[in-house]
Amino acid sequence: MSPFKRKRAGQDSVDFKPKKGKLVPDEGKDLEEVGREKEHEITVPAPISQGKWTNKERVLIFSSRGINFRTRHLMQDLRTMMPHAKADTKMDRKDKLFVINEVCEIKNCNKCLYFEAKKKQDLYMWISNSPHGPSAKFLVQNIHTLAELKLTGNCLKGSRPLLSFDPKFDKEPHYALLKELFIQTFSTPRYHPKSQPFVDHVFTFTIADNRIWFRNYQIIEEDGSLVEIGPRFVLNLMKIFQGSFGGPTLYENPDFRSPNMHRREMRLAAAAKVREKQMVKEMQKGKKTSAKEDLESDVTADVFLTPAEEKPADIQTEAPETKVVKKKQKAFKRQRMQMARR
Repeated sequence: MSPFKRKRAGQDSVDFKPKKGKLVPDEGKDLEEVGREKEHEITVPAPISQGKWTNKERVLIFSSRGINFRTRHLMQDLRTMMPHAKADTKMDRKDKLFVINEVCEIKNCNKCLYFEAKKKQDLYMWISNSPHGPSAKFLVQNIHTLAELKLTGNCLKGSRPLLSFDPKFDKEPHYALLKELFIQTFSTPRYHPKSQPFVDHVFTFTIADNRIWFRNYQIIEEDGSLVEIGPRFVLNLMKIFQGSFGGPTLYENPDFRSPNMHRREMRLAAAAKVREKQMVKEMQKGKKTSAKEDLESDVTADVFLTPAEEKPADIQTEAPETKVVKKKQKAFKRQRMQMARR
């Protein structure tokens, strides 16, 4: 038997028995009064729990093929924080999601966190109650793992966390359903064999900008001062299904935009900026050419011009006489050479 189990067994033998409290008399009381008080003894009943692991929630955390290193580190951080989590090999992307229910049954898990990667840049997370449902699908954004964040917080491995929820979770029915899913998935069962009997960190779920922000803080003082540990990520809700990984749609987020649509809008905005710059350049170029034309043609040059008298046009009815041009006779080359010798 391990020392941790021996310690727990010793606690069970001592703590889980009913106790009797005795009343100690003061110095100024009579013996008759003390005898009356002895008749009224206080019996402290034993606690309801007998130290047994009754809430056997197990969470299967795994992913599909094609994930990057950041998702792999995030899954490892979640398994470290949740001692009741189990791991499995990556699932092929060609397989249907209903196969996950069979994997959960083989692994003896009743909750599942499945990370689905698409296009090697988009990450989706399924949280499901296997095998009957419900399940929810999220788009995971702004992932920061324990390895990359330089945070000073630290907590005991395997300790039980406190779950802190935003008050907005109780105002709308779909948030209330997600709250119950998060409680059953992320909370460590009491008396779990791998858990430690300490509460030294807090999981916070906050709603802002129609998204759920997850943070992990360490409790460092009795007054409730917190230091962030990590990891951190943002969940953008897509749909809530009645079944596990499928079934009728209970809720669909009207504010959700797919990453493909977001990237398309970014490309269109960038193209519009380029077109606007080109139009501005063409307008500036047209203004420069018009200014040059104005400088070349002086408006005041026509002020000092005097109109001349109109002369009648002479129309020749006969062709002009041809002029005969006599050609000069040039001496031959031999004659020119003889004249040059003389």
